Amino acid sequence: PTYTVWQLSRAFVKDGDLAATAQQVKDTMRTYPWAQRDNPPETNFVNLSGLKMNGIHANNFEFYEELNAVIQKEPANAFPPELVGTLAAIGIKKGQPFEPDDRMRAILTDAVAVGNATARSIIFAQRDKRGFYFPDRQWKTNFIGGSSEFYNNGERMLDSRVLFHYYATVITPAMAAPAVGTGSVYGYAERDANGDYLDGGKTYQITLPAPIPVNNFWSFMVYDNQTRSMLETDQQTAGVDSNSPDLKPNADGSYTVWFGPKAPKGKEGNWVQTLPGKGWNSLLRLYGPLQPWFDKTWKPGDFELVK
Repeated sequence: PTYTVWQLSRAFVKDGDLAATAQQVKDTMRTYPWAQRDNPPETNFVNLSGLKMNGIHANNFEFYEELNAVIQKEPANAFPPELVGTLAAIGIKKGQPFEPDDRMRAILTDAVAVGNATARSIIFAQRDKRGFYFPDRQWKTNFIGGSSEFYNNGERMLDSRVLFHYYATVITPAMAAPAVGTGSVYGYAERDANGDYLDGGKTYQITLPAPIPVNNFWSFMVYDNQTRSMLETDQQTAGVDSNSPDLKPNADGSYTVWFGPKAPKGKEGNWVQTLPGKGWNSLLRLYGPLQPWFDKTWKPGDFELVK
């Protein structure tokens, strides 16, 4: 157990009405200590929209200071002894100051740089063939082996664990092994159909063939390769989904979406803005995925460079 608890919930937006969705959450969701269940206090909701927050972990020496802050705050038995011992070996111990000398500080600074580069390589230069959904597509999975604990025949797949937790945040068993028609599935791509990295200064198009196998809805989100956070653009959406009111299907029911610095004329509703000078990747989400996704009889297109 830990003193800090973080709960995330995702609400489905109906008819693009964000305000109504937010109000429904406020009207129905209650959070309070179990000890106060007989007379729960009013839940206080804080609107973070428009506020600046840094949710990115450090990739320099400050990373160790973040780790030390967690160890000092949480109970001594909150983490496995192996992990606590590893941190103790570099001077991070509960109840003691973290004060590495110049020699150790230099070693740790080099180590975090190597770790950061290694994690990025695992994500953006994937060599494990099990990570690809389809042999002829660029789409990859964050859940190699289909286990939220990254087990495979008694093996802890360390690179697979790094891939997920460096790229994403929070995890549940249902995310790794969703049932047909419920939950969600995810695929990420950082390269175009030619195998080149996606460039924020160029324009791409991608088509999802009809019928798209979802019970609920699908979405594309774009992320900054550097921060792994949603790309900050003037569009202020960082993506598009099938509930978007201005999204238009093709005549055959498929959907084509454009990604680039400027919207193609007449395609504004089917466009996601990117930034010149910024490498990006996209996460395709299917909410309530149907059988054609699981048996791979349906495939999303790849990002095609528009020249």
